[in-house]
Amino acid sequence: MELSNEDALRLNVLLNQDLQAIRIDESKMIVYGLSDKGEATVSLNPNCRDEQYLKQVKELISTQVLGSPGGYPVFLRRWTRMGQTKDKSLDKLLQLGESEAVVAVVHAEGLTDDLARRAWWAMPCSENARCMLRRETVVQGEMGPVLAEFLLEFLPFEEEPRDIVESVRLVLQPGLIDEATKQDLWAKGQRKNAYLVGFLKTLPDALPEPATPHPEFETLQPALDALIEQGNPAARQLRRTLDTPGQAFLKTASQVMKKPANQDVVVALLEAMEEYFAPLHPGCEPCREVDTLLETARRCCEEPQQLPAPAREVIEQVPESRELAESALVLAQMGVPVVNPIFAATDSVGSVMRRKIEPVSIPFFEHAGRLLGES
Repeated sequence: MELSNEDALRLNVLLNQDLQAIRIDESKMIVYGLSDKGEATVSLNPNCRDEQYLKQVKELISTQVLGSPGGYPVFLRRWTRMGQTKDKSLDKLLQLGESEAVVAVVHAEGLTDDLARRAWWAMPCSENARCMLRRETVVQGEMGPVLAEFLLEFLPFEEEPRDIVESVRLVLQPGLIDEATKQDLWAKGQRKNAYLVGFLKTLPDALPEPATPHPEFETLQPALDALIEQGNPAARQLRRTLDTPGQAFLKTASQVMKKPANQDVVVALLEAMEEYFAPLHPGCEPCREVDTLLETARRCCEEPQQLPAPAREVIEQVPESRELAESALVLAQMGVPVVNPIFAATDSVGSVMRRKIEPVSIPFFEHAGRLLGES
């Protein structure tokens, strides 16, 4: 069965325009086309089953756009989500009217602000918005604020904490939202701490959390500053941690660790911690055993020659910082690998999960508390 004469004619007229993108509403059986002149529509009049008719419509479109009726090869799904689609074909993919082709575009390395605009018209959804906001060219372009506004409006409807963390992380990028909106997000984070993890990832040194420097900050500051002047990144990180921004970071991280909603929040929090304390990492392999990393931190502080040069200089030249440096070394190693053995054996959430991760959370609180001057 071929397309009806009316539909074939109207689709050919549509396809002979200078189209930027095509979208097909399969429930309403309407083909939309976007061009410089605006949006055009073709209401379909199927003469067979809708599924069969839509297949013919897509074959006609693909033949016109790509020269082949095959359309976008769906079997490349994983490949396209890795951003491997060829940049030179991105504009053509948006003219196929296929959702998987749009996904390939939003994941592509060569995504531009204009392509983002077309892709957003073709398939506006939260996952596509998040994907496009991971590209600096989109964040800096006209589409950045548009996508951020959508994610903000959609946040109350997000069901997965990992999506909440990622949406908040992305909209907090410079230039996307104003200060009032940022403060509103922070307030919501007091009720749903997945929001706070987004802040930890994007604004680790500019959190809206009141804090004061560590009680020993003024004592240690001159010696740490002297090392910083010599370009020591470990000294810079320890000073950063003990100063007001670092204290706010640790207070917020501890708040999240007290009551994470599920495993995704724990994982995202540990990712943020690992990145924050990276300059103080002892340089060993990722550790899956908490007891091992605690012993590693203790031993490194007793025998600093095992540490990379910057951390070794801090301990040797600022010996009064040794206990604080040990806690920082612990938190620097406390990444996702330490919870992998726990989460591999359980899919628990809430209070049950929090009991399961106590082998990690208890030393976390101990060493975070020391860096906060609480112990």
